[in-house]
Amino acid sequence: MKSHVWRPLYVVIALVVGLLVFRFFYVPHDFSSGKRGFMYSFHRMSNEAEWKQQPAKYGTTGRERMHEYCSACHGAVVKVRSENLHGIIPCEDCHGPAMNHPEAPEKLNIDRSRELCLRCHTNLPYTTSERKRIPGIDPKGHNPGEQCVKCHNPHNPKLEDMK
Repeated sequence: MKSHVWRPLYVVIALVVGLLVFRFFYVPHDFSSGKRGFMYSFHRMSNEAEWKQQPAKYGTTGRERMHEYCSACHGAVVKVRSENLHGIIPCEDCHGPAMNHPEAPEKLNIDRSRELCLRCHTNLPYTTSERKRIPGIDPKGHNPGEQCVKCHNPHNPKLEDMK
């Protein structure tokens, strides 16, 4: 074969070898998906102990337990919220971490930003995604620059309000 075929092949082989050598020295040896496969994605196994030492910042895990945790003081809101379209979303998804609440801070910081709502309610072009079932808007055309809570009650949304 002519040299114009071999030269690019040598370059590709050199790049692959260089990448593998770089990976060998740069990526920790215990970096993998772990015993449970890809359930927790790739991570450094020796880092698990470090993460266990991090202080918890969420009050509870799971929607049902979160509703119990929040119902102690906010029963009426949690009851209304549990019966509507946002009932499947844990309170902390919008209100932030609740660990040590109500002691510190007395009141959680409430994120009323448009960006928080648009995380779920931006129209997506994917036709096969389950996320497509969530009512979405075109953020550039639907009241740009305004907070969603100005017109919509996030604790009691109505499907017809979101169209």
